[in-house]
Amino acid sequence: MLAVPGELIGQISRHVEEAYPEEGAGFLIGVEGEVRQILSLPNAREYEARHNRFLFTPEDYLKAELEADRLGLSLIGVFHSHPDCPNIPSEYDREWAQPFFSYVITRVDAGKAVNHRSWRLVEDRSKYEEEEIKIL
Repeated sequence: MLAVPGELIGQISRHVEEAYPEEGAGFLIGVEGEVRQILSLPNAREYEARHNRFLFTPEDYLKAELEADRLGLSLIGVFHSHPDCPNIPSEYDREWAQPFFSYVITRVDAGKAVNHRSWRLVEDRSKYEEEEIKIL
């Protein structure tokens, strides 16, 4: 289970709605199983691919690690959106995922965030398992 305060779900929704029709993304910061902060980031993917792909730069990752350290927390996952398509992980998502992170994917239909689902990659990287999101 992944616990996320309602305020942070709202921040994720706003970020991915603003990014629409492109994918929006960012990092989840907290402690195992509990998000305490998010870090919304611009999509660094080339313009032509932003509608169905996101990219973090090495500098983005460093910024997130430093912010987590500053807060005395850890990077525990990633959030991103799937504009106008189901919020289930794609094969591309699986190839780039890490087994110890939670992946919150928000479905955005016509510019409006409609629901959030969270996934974890199994240790052998063969598939995802959905994890419950508990909104605090």
